[in-house]
Amino acid sequence: MDKRRFLQAFAAATVAVAMLSGCSSIKNMFGGRNKDKTGEPAKLVDFAPTVTVKRLWTASVGKGEKNLGIGQHPVIADGHVYAAAVDGGISAFDLNSGSQLWHYASDLRLSGGPGAGSGLVVVGGLEGEVIALDAADGHEKWTAKVNNEILSAPAIGGGTVFVHSNDGRVTAFDAETGDRRWFYSVDVPALTVRGTAGMVLGPGILFVGGDNGTLTALNVNDGNVLWSTPVAEPDGRSELERMADVDGEPVLDGTTLYASSYKNHTVAIDGPSGQVMWDSEHGGARGVGVSNSAVVVTDKSGNVIGLDRNSGGSLWQQAGLLNRNVSAPTVQGDYAVVGDLDGVVHWLRLNDGAFAARSKLGEAITGKPVVSGDIAVVQTSDGKLAAFALQ
Repeated sequence: MDKRRFLQAFAAATVAVAMLSGCSSIKNMFGGRNKDKTGEPAKLVDFAPTVTVKRLWTASVGKGEKNLGIGQHPVIADGHVYAAAVDGGISAFDLNSGSQLWHYASDLRLSGGPGAGSGLVVVGGLEGEVIALDAADGHEKWTAKVNNEILSAPAIGGGTVFVHSNDGRVTAFDAETGDRRWFYSVDVPALTVRGTAGMVLGPGILFVGGDNGTLTALNVNDGNVLWSTPVAEPDGRSELERMADVDGEPVLDGTTLYASSYKNHTVAIDGPSGQVMWDSEHGGARGVGVSNSAVVVTDKSGNVIGLDRNSGGSLWQQAGLLNRNVSAPTVQGDYAVVGDLDGVVHWLRLNDGAFAARSKLGEAITGKPVVSGDIAVVQTSDGKLAAFALQ
């Protein structure tokens, strides 16, 4: 039995054993982000590239996340790239040249983020540590602690740092002092996808995805719930069938939120009211990429799907990456960008989903590529960072 088949069989057995034993939560037993993958990964088919991809630079941020399956990815702010590794600390790089600007060494296992904003870089750890650094030089400003592991990037804005921990709790800290301001908590289902939803800030509102399939709007000042809207209903006869996690970071474009669920649903929601504008039966837990015309999602089988931004109708479907543990997509110009289990970065045309370019980077890419201007930055599970431009 090869390694991939072994991991698939082990994950399936873990689900069965835990459910039979009555375990209340098996979320942290999964090391990967695709628990139900069956079959061999699709073989990549050669094609004639229609766009030229130039690798601008590469760097290392440490040993990476390895097989934890937490989807670490960098963040770009003010022309700088900030990246963390479970074993390697936090580093800052110049976006255009890749020159390292500073490095914060840490023995802590850093798993959540980083997030950046308001002059801060903030990262969370597998033991619930929260570390806030000065974005200019990387010196430590404050530390704090929550009660569970942190697997997604903190959000920063309005003088507050927001942290979403793996127990479903959102904690707000004063950005200057690290003092706790408030917390919001929601029950976590017994069986969920490995990971915790990212957050996005709007004017006076924090939008948070949940393992129960909802998207919730919180008042940034006190954590009170303004509205909570299902992205997908957690229905079914078994815990497995009811899984409806919203683990990817929602995208806020204007006043419209786009979010996707493990239960193959993607929705557009009016931010101020929480009303669903459209609902598509295509989606996945990892998040969405949004362009002027399309919303792009990857489902749990590895299909990459383009949806009409205005109606949610299906525009195209790319099945050439089936069972390749495809990352969440992002948009770079006229293309959607995803990574896969072999460390290959793929560019797909937004108008029809056809492959346009491909670049081999290294180990698995589980985190969403990030884009600023015409540059995309990707992080692998072994801690390699690379920046790409289209020509």
